[in-house]
Amino acid sequence: MAISRMNHAVLYVRDAARSAAFYQDVLGFREVAAFPGGAFLQAPDSTNDHDIAFFSIGEGAGASTAGRSTVGLYHLAWEVPTLADLAELQQRLLDVGSLVGASDHGATKSLYAKDPDGLEFEVCWVVPAEHLDPAQQIQPRPLPLDLDREIAHFGAVTVGGR
Repeated sequence: MAISRMNHAVLYVRDAARSAAFYQDVLGFREVAAFPGGAFLQAPDSTNDHDIAFFSIGEGAGASTAGRSTVGLYHLAWEVPTLADLAELQQRLLDVGSLVGASDHGATKSLYAKDPDGLEFEVCWVVPAEHLDPAQQIQPRPLPLDLDREIAHFGAVTVGGR
């Protein structure tokens, strides 16, 4: 038995249509199916039938306490092909007030943001294997991300991945 990758995530949200609109408008996802109280979206370069789905549970739903007072999922991470893509998403996330952090993990350069329900997600660029310093593959404590410096170092259109 071998698992090859994650296929999709399903999230309970206050309003599926609002969450779907955010992921479409800000992250470029496209809707592949929708019905009252539910939406299925596909990432821009994905070949999955869907990558994320949302189901409404109502505006009265409380905020997630995962990681603060309950166990639960911290975040989902989406990968972009280039640092130029990461820079574009950084601006989009800033424009809508969703960006909450940016980290240099050595092997990945990451942005952290929250969706309309406060659920955190990551958008990252993976350093190509030929540019990876083995001593920095995974840093126990991330460094602040200087995206301009990373673009100057790696180039804006260098395709990431392993």
